[in-house]
Amino acid sequence: MSLGNIILKGIGRFSEQEIALFESKIVRKTYFKNDILLREGQVCKSVFYIVSGTAYQFSLDDIDENIIGLYMEKDWCLSYFSLINQKPSEATIKAYSDMEVIEISTTSVHELIARSPSFFQLGKILEQTVSRIKYFDNANTALQKHNHLLLYKPALFQKFPLKMIASYLKVAPETLSRIRSIK
Repeated sequence: MSLGNIILKGIGRFSEQEIALFESKIVRKTYFKNDILLREGQVCKSVFYIVSGTAYQFSLDDIDENIIGLYMEKDWCLSYFSLINQKPSEATIKAYSDMEVIEISTTSVHELIARSPSFFQLGKILEQTVSRIKYFDNANTALQKHNHLLLYKPALFQKFPLKMIASYLKVAPETLSRIRSIK
């Protein structure tokens, strides 16, 4: 099965011609640990599908990195508000480990949609991002957010240090330790 087929399978149903068209628009890239995929102040003009490795998205608060997103294999990675509004990103996306990604530009996404309405399904990538933002940045308790990660993204606990996960959950590392001790 081709990489384009694997990626699109998680989004919806596409014909062989649509998969070939998608594959003509994607670019395979390698990033090394600490490489920047998107720098704060740049406009997000692409979305990244992580084939292997890990990345994280953060904003700076004085000198601390406030984690906004943790990404691993099979995740889509982007700066949502920058992409949608085509305004400078308030966050940085950085490789946490060596990684391989598939990049598709917003221009290519628009070209795909113009060629086939099936590509409107790529909007599911954005829906997932909006769902994450609403869930993690709104009125859920730290315990609920932790349990959600355990249920839907348990591998994050093996891929990232607890300090980063605590920042992502918007809690102190000590609070995360207490939550993890609850049975």
